[in-house]
Formats: sequence, C-alpha cells, structure tokens
Amino acid sequence: MKRSGPLFTLLAGLLLALFMLSLNVTEGARSTSTGSESSGDVVSASPTPTASPPSGKPSASPSPSKTAVPNADYAGRTDDDSSAVAVTLRDGKAVAYFCDGKNQESWLKGDVKADGSMRLTGQNGNVLTGELKGKRISGTVDMGQRKYGFTADKAVKPSGLYRATATVRGAEVDGGWIVLPSGQQVGILNRAGEPSPAPRIDPETGAVTVDGQQLTAEPVTP
Repeated sequence: MKRSGPLFTLLAGLLLALFMLSLNVTEGARSTSTGSESSGDVVSASPTPTASPPSGKPSASPSPSKTAVPNADYAGRTDDDSSAVAVTLRDGKAVAYFCDGKNQESWLKGDVKADGSMRLTGQNGNVLTGELKGKRISGTVDMGQRKYGFTADKAVKPSGLYRATATVRGAEVDGGWIVLPSGQQVGILNRAGEPSPAPRIDPETGAVTVDGQQLTAEPVTP
C-alpha cells in the first residue's frame, strides 16, 4: 500500500498537467478568433473611385458668338455720280434710299447678316445689294431699267437720311433727303404722287418749308 501512494500522486499530477494544457490551447484558439473579428471591424471600405471623363474626347468648347453689325448711318454717291444712296443700320435691320434728286427714287429695307452683307428690297422689284466692310458700304442698286454701283461712307450727324410726310393744302406730301458728308443735299418731294426736286432742309433741325408750310424732316431708322 505504501508503494501505490506515490504512483497515484504522479498520475494525478499528469492528469492536471494535461487539463491545463488543454485549457491553454482552447483559450488561445478563442483569442485568435476574437482578434480576427476585431480586426474585421476596423477595416474601412476603400472609397469608390471617381469616374474620369473618357480619354481621347476633349471637352466641348462654347462656339464663338457672332459679332453684331454696329448701328450707324452711311451716305454716298453712285459710281457714275448721277445719284445718291443712304443706308441706316439699326439692330440688324437696314433701310436705304436711292435718289437722283429729280424724279427717280426708291425706299428699300431688309436684314443685315452678321458678316455685313445685305439684300434690301423696295417697290417695283427694286433691289439694293451691299456689303459693309470697315466704315464703308459698297454694292449696287437695281432700279429695273438700270443698275447703279455705289459707295457709301459712314456718316456723322447731321449727314444721313431724312424724311417728312404731311398733308399740305389738301395734298399728301412725302419727301426724302440724303445729306452727304460734304454737306450737299439730294432729295425728292412727292406732292400727290408727283415727284420733283426737294427744297433744302436745315440739317441741324430738319426744318423745311413746303408750299408756305413748315415741316420737320426726321432722321430715318428701320
């Protein structure tokens, strides 16, 4: 009996050692699992990459705006010096007057393109075709029976285009005047549809006397 006591003591110690080893292994496995879960919690998702524009396709640039034709008045003579032409431009519109100062005249109107070209039309199929370059309009006036080339330079007041309409002594009166940069005036006065050379106007005020009645010729705009 004395010999079995140490044997039982050794066996009990061995069992305890095995139990402690098993316990350490179990705790280590739990720690490893817990560490993995913790590290998974702190990992942040990588930001979604920002979409970049497709390569090889440059961004569209705004188209250049067209330059508007400036508002101005122009006056000049035909190439054969027989008549005068005046053109007034306002906001892309134009009105023109062709006049020989005797009995032939035409009022014309139309649009002006961004490049300065224009085609103005009047009664009886009359057509003015012109182009603005710098401070000058050059072109032709087709009066049906004849076509006139002309050049009209930029005019400074009081040069320009004037018109007066009224009833004088029971007759309808309609007058048109071109005041050239030189100061010369070319115009026609219609009395009840009968044309004749127009009397001179005061270019500073537009005052004109027709058959004893004073009228005022106003600058013409489209």
